[in-house]
Amino acid sequence: MIEKMFWGLRALLYAPFFGKFGMPSYLGKPIFLKGIRNVFIGKKVRILPHLRMETQNEGTIHIQDDVVISQNVHLTSAGNLTIGKGSLILGNVFITNIDHDYKEIGVPILKQKISVKETQIGENCFIGMGAAIMAGTILGKQCVVGANSVVRGIFPDYCVIVGSPAKIVKNYNPETQIWEKISEKN
Repeated sequence: MIEKMFWGLRALLYAPFFGKFGMPSYLGKPIFLKGIRNVFIGKKVRILPHLRMETQNEGTIHIQDDVVISQNVHLTSAGNLTIGKGSLILGNVFITNIDHDYKEIGVPILKQKISVKETQIGENCFIGMGAAIMAGTILGKQCVVGANSVVRGIFPDYCVIVGSPAKIVKNYNPETQIWEKISEKN
């Protein structure tokens, strides 16, 4: 409990450097922050220690209300990256909207162009431990991403996504009000 008081105090001290920092929110000790003037944090956002968050160029990060970001999470943006309200992101997760090009043979990756694709985490999503949400991923409302999944693509509301590469394994059926497995086609 005492650490949360320090995290709240840290949030107050850091708040003027962010584009927006809604209260009451708290911030555990980060590892690295860059370009946080382009980071907009809603109300009741809880960020645990060891966050790495960076924006490049004119990139933005929007973290909506009532989001929990666990320890050792890395967020990086050179475009628009949004985390929807009520979402929970477990530890060791990576979320980006940046891809590095690799097509020029003999040119180091870091000297090649980057490509930016909007990335969105929908409302009430759950991102499991160690997942990687790659550039261009759009998650609908209340999606569940399994631990260690590598996610790229557009996914509808109310689905469970697992694997590397990730695929949908369950959908919520509003008629039966049950999460139903997706049958595999051979």
